[in-house]
Amino acid sequence: MVEVRVPRMGLVVLVGISGSGKSTFAAKHFAPTQVISSDYCRGLVADDENDQSATPDAFDVLHYIVGTRLRRGLFTVVDATNVQWDARKQLIELAKSHDVMADAIVLDVPEEVALARNAARPDRTFGPHVITRQRKDLRRSLGKIARDGFRRIHVLRGDDIDEAVITYEKSWSDRTELTGPFDIIGDVHGCRLELETLLRTLGWTVTPTGATHPEGRTAVFVGDLVDRGPDTPGVLRLVMGMVAAGTALCVSGNHEQKLVRALNGRKVRVAHGLEESLTQLAAEPEEFREAARTFMDGLISHYRLDGGALVVAHAGLKEAYHGRASGRVRAFALYGDTTGETDEYGLPVRYPWANEYRGRAMVVYGHTPTTEPEWVNNTICLDTGAVFGGSLTALRYPERQLVSVPAEKVWYEPVRPLTSQFARDPGVLDIGDVTGTRHVETRHGGRVKIVQENSAAALEIMSRFSVDPRWLVYLPPTMSPPETSALDGFLEHPDQAFAEYAKAGVSRVVCEEKHMGSRAIAVLARTPEAAARRFGVTDGTTGSVYTRTGRPFFADLTGELVDRLRDAVSPLWDELRTDWVVLDGELLPWSAKAGGLIRDQYASVGAAARAALPEAVGVLEAAAGRGLDVGGLLDRTQRRAGNAALFRDAYARYCWPVSGLDGVRLAPFQVLACEGRATAVTEPHSWHLEVLGRLSSPILTPTRHVYVSLDSEEERAAAVEWWSELTAAGGEGMVVKPVDHAPGRVQPGIKVRGREYLRIIYGPDYTESLDLLRRRFLGKKRSLASREHALGVEALSRLADGDPLWRVHEAVFAVLALESEPVDPRL
Repeated sequence: MVEVRVPRMGLVVLVGISGSGKSTFAAKHFAPTQVISSDYCRGLVADDENDQSATPDAFDVLHYIVGTRLRRGLFTVVDATNVQWDARKQLIELAKSHDVMADAIVLDVPEEVALARNAARPDRTFGPHVITRQRKDLRRSLGKIARDGFRRIHVLRGDDIDEAVITYEKSWSDRTELTGPFDIIGDVHGCRLELETLLRTLGWTVTPTGATHPEGRTAVFVGDLVDRGPDTPGVLRLVMGMVAAGTALCVSGNHEQKLVRALNGRKVRVAHGLEESLTQLAAEPEEFREAARTFMDGLISHYRLDGGALVVAHAGLKEAYHGRASGRVRAFALYGDTTGETDEYGLPVRYPWANEYRGRAMVVYGHTPTTEPEWVNNTICLDTGAVFGGSLTALRYPERQLVSVPAEKVWYEPVRPLTSQFARDPGVLDIGDVTGTRHVETRHGGRVKIVQENSAAALEIMSRFSVDPRWLVYLPPTMSPPETSALDGFLEHPDQAFAEYAKAGVSRVVCEEKHMGSRAIAVLARTPEAAARRFGVTDGTTGSVYTRTGRPFFADLTGELVDRLRDAVSPLWDELRTDWVVLDGELLPWSAKAGGLIRDQYASVGAAARAALPEAVGVLEAAAGRGLDVGGLLDRTQRRAGNAALFRDAYARYCWPVSGLDGVRLAPFQVLACEGRATAVTEPHSWHLEVLGRLSSPILTPTRHVYVSLDSEEERAAAVEWWSELTAAGGEGMVVKPVDHAPGRVQPGIKVRGREYLRIIYGPDYTESLDLLRRRFLGKKRSLASREHALGVEALSRLADGDPLWRVHEAVFAVLALESEPVDPRL
């Protein structure tokens, strides 16, 4: 057996004369989709695999397909003779352009074997002189192929060809099997005391030569362990011990690379703190210096961790370079990108690559010192200038918790004062964050695409109609109805909602009364100071109440409504230990917000029907009395008159007079977020209802609810009975939700509306057309609900994590953009 090791993400170039068995070898060892054959490409462009005149076009196609696959990170094999240097050179350059390794597998068979094989194939019409020429080219290549630029050349002869076994090698950066949890630590720069303090703060047990964590966490260092600080050898000794023990990983920083070059005797400029490292290491034993040099020289450019969800590189890494290997990738990981300019301090101006990052993976890096770490498009810089008197910072992953310890002192005077890495107001949503086609990364729903047209529509709404964006921290998702009921007279029924959740693996649900009002989000701060601190609002206001599309409910009464609600929820300040809270609920009555809609759309229809249909019934009854055959029309008109009365009664139940705020109530059903707690993610719905159920105020209306174990037929039946009684008494219906948060394909909530309420939605006579309405399509509505829910949870998580408000607004704006997608509004 001969083991042939090839890169798992890379290019393999088969080399051999025609008849050497390359296609047979490829079919034996590789998937059909992985092999790109020159013969196949020749057939694509000429309908004849042997048409040599089509060779240039065939190789254009081959290079395009290979380049596309390599760009997408797919292992690719090229099946062509490749006996000439120029053919191999083009493929090697293609691999380099996509930052992947290339291997060559040479099948070196005797000329007579190849001639015999080609003679046995009737499709091979070229003469033996072609084989002879190819064999000469191959013999010339074998002596020089090692200089072509391949990572490895595998030459197989005789029985080795048949006995070869292909194995795949991961790139050094591929540690995707490691899932953490991780403590990712920013630039240390010789600050051993601060590093030990930070590790102990994170729960590590520290010795001079290593550290362990009782929960089995792994430390990941972003590089720049050395230079400038007081104890580079101490930092190296500690980190080297941790890496050797398997409790830490470390990527290379630009300072390690330069220090290694100096230790190797290369000519380097002794600046930027290198002198301190050289002096300190000179006092160490030779064995330690050699061990440190070997350790730093072996550090790689970046790591991909946790299935590819996390990337750690010293200066960051754009998505196209994740998992790749080339000098270009290493240079970016070590130094980042620059504009080619220098600032007033003579330092290079960094190109803000993170502003354009839209990758799936979280990228954690250092390199550029900043006053505070700041999330930018799922990337974060942890270099907070410990050696310059700032702090040493770590990120707990996956918790996304930042932990910092202050520097003991200013160990090294910075050339440039520490500033925020991104010069922008954290409370302002920049137009560049929301225009064009974008992808918003969410932790519970993957990447959500927002197309340009929807972004433009959302920008119009937000700029003209929305509340102050600083209060706009959440927009609720749309809700889907259940699959259509087959029960006689019903379009929607709880049985379908229960069956759907049970099929999705949900064991317990809560059925909440669906208030007939207007969906309302209340953002409330305990004091004006709390509002200024968290939301950046400095005008003395303490909150806002807005619709599900971000519009204010009342032009002149918002402040008074906020004050009443703040008084009503005041017990939450101490119970939740928070100075602000975000509530989800319904503002009642429906007529308080939808008065114009009721008058113009529903009341006009009801009034016209109630005026016209009784007259029509009277005329038809008179006609029937004269013996005319109008019985069918009379029955239908009488039903329509009865339906019109039911229609009018349906919307009238949800209207009552209000004067100012007198008569206005809020029915809260969820504590969306509060200080330090993303409750929408971590708490079951039972917690929300219990917390809100303890509040008592004239302006609050409780949300009635029942819990259902889906494996209990009795509890299901009781919930159906409760829904029937609720809707028979004029209620709109109920919303069924999983008791525990269930991200993914599970619907966040399913609304089951009552038979009579649906008259408002589908019209007075909808029960006459149930067969047609049962054909309604729910797929788009459900997809929209899932995406908007993921974005809403992401916004709340960012808010509770303390992210800048522009980061929160990014997800909120995406919900508003999705609302522009065309979906049947009756669903």
